[in-house]
Amino acid sequence: MVNTGQLSKSVRPWPRSAAVFGASGGIGRALCDGLIARGTRVVYAGSRRGKGPEDPVIRPFAFDLLDETSISAAADMMRDDPPEWVIVATGVLTLPDSTGPERTVKRIDPASMAEVFALNTIGPAVIAKHMLALMPRGAPFTFAALSARVGSISDNRLGGWHSYRASKAALNMLLKNFAVELSRTHPDSVIVGLHPGTVDSALSQPFQSGLAEGQLIAPNQAADNLLGVLAGLSPEQSGRVFDFRGDEVPA
Repeated sequence: MVNTGQLSKSVRPWPRSAAVFGASGGIGRALCDGLIARGTRVVYAGSRRGKGPEDPVIRPFAFDLLDETSISAAADMMRDDPPEWVIVATGVLTLPDSTGPERTVKRIDPASMAEVFALNTIGPAVIAKHMLALMPRGAPFTFAALSARVGSISDNRLGGWHSYRASKAALNMLLKNFAVELSRTHPDSVIVGLHPGTVDSALSQPFQSGLAEGQLIAPNQAADNLLGVLAGLSPEQSGRVFDFRGDEVPA
């Protein structure tokens, strides 16, 4: 349930068009479904294979977080009709080679850390580079990227998960930077990070054992929560990170 008390009292218009980078993942697909269910007429759905959910509203496109050329091409495809909302629903906790988050400083591996940063920080930053350039001045738009509460420095009481925590903290700083920069030219812009909670997805599956009852959120519920949060944000809240309840995550 979204805590609307933390959000703007004036709800921004629902987007006519939106883009979801990472539409093949659990949350990404649910975000596409949620946008369509609420009336979004055009949903650009990005994945590595370029295939999106079967729906006439969906416009699938291919992109690779590690390939700026593919991200630039995706942005060019949307240039004539840029989306009013852009949501980066990507992220990695366990690498494809099964390397998981480090529980101790002794397990830090430079190559693995670089890969985590490339996927969790640099990739979303490159998406921002090309998508924010499309946004018209004088018109409201929203850019959001999935972050994580563990990226909060002041809220870090457990330590560990070094690369993942650091990559999300760096992402949060970049989102703040982008918000400050865009506020000068696009005063109606909202640029934020979103913490979806612990979602039942491939990312969290290896770490679901031992979770308290009710802590695991279904993708469709997570998407509904996040869309509700985005709808209630105002430009004054740009540059911050919000959780699925609408509460601000401390820096």
